[in-house]
Amino acid sequence: MGNAYSSHCEIRTALIVGRNRSIIKPRFFKSDELQLSRTKIKAEVYTPSWLCNIQNNIIDDAWFNKRNLFNTPRRHRWITHRAHIAFPNSSDKNWKHYVDERRMEYACGEAPYLVSPYDATTGIKIAPLRRIGLLDRKMRIIHENVTTEAEWLKWAERAFQSIYGFEFQGDSLLLARENLLTTYIDYTNIFLRRSPKEQELLNIATIISWNLWQMDGLTGTIPYQQKSLAEEQIELFSKQKTSKSNMCYIKDWRTKKIESYENLLV
Repeated sequence: MGNAYSSHCEIRTALIVGRNRSIIKPRFFKSDELQLSRTKIKAEVYTPSWLCNIQNNIIDDAWFNKRNLFNTPRRHRWITHRAHIAFPNSSDKNWKHYVDERRMEYACGEAPYLVSPYDATTGIKIAPLRRIGLLDRKMRIIHENVTTEAEWLKWAERAFQSIYGFEFQGDSLLLARENLLTTYIDYTNIFLRRSPKEQELLNIATIISWNLWQMDGLTGTIPYQQKSLAEEQIELFSKQKTSKSNMCYIKDWRTKKIESYENLLV
């Protein structure tokens, strides 16, 4: 496709619309040959939804101190529980605390642990009320506990503000951001019974652009900003040299502070 489509180049709108609109597509739409190539060259591997669900359940099991509240896994599927989620009888664990609880997906790819509009390995669509992502669960909790549209909009924003993820590959990151935005549209249509307004979409898109970002997880920096020798062996426990100008920054929406990812690990 030319130099403009090299992995180190910015993904510009003109390159992926019109006749080029199908260039960036989920992994399951790619040929077997391309999938294998991406796995070999970029270590790109995707997790099926049933496995994402089991692992997400472990997180909630620990938080609620109770097993399988949202669903019960059954081999390569799950049975969704329709009853309202009951919260612990504790002052620091109510539904608002759950929505605000921050979660991050490392090397998120298309973000199957955060949202699950489809199975990342098969492309099979998942109905909104059966979804198993960490954000999907927060949206369910909001729906079960708010009573007004204004309250739903407020807490939906807070749910999106609590979800983070980073990815090395720019095209996968774009798909992850797209999946979160379409997830917001899906739930607005279901819970509010209308399409989101333009300003509502802009607000959510702004949050997504901060919370899902492109980063080299080994260095905490913007990919392709530093040249590395092909023959250089990365040491597991060595500290990689980084430039402050290349550091990645994210936003704490509660304190309104912008912090480098590296500082959060100290």
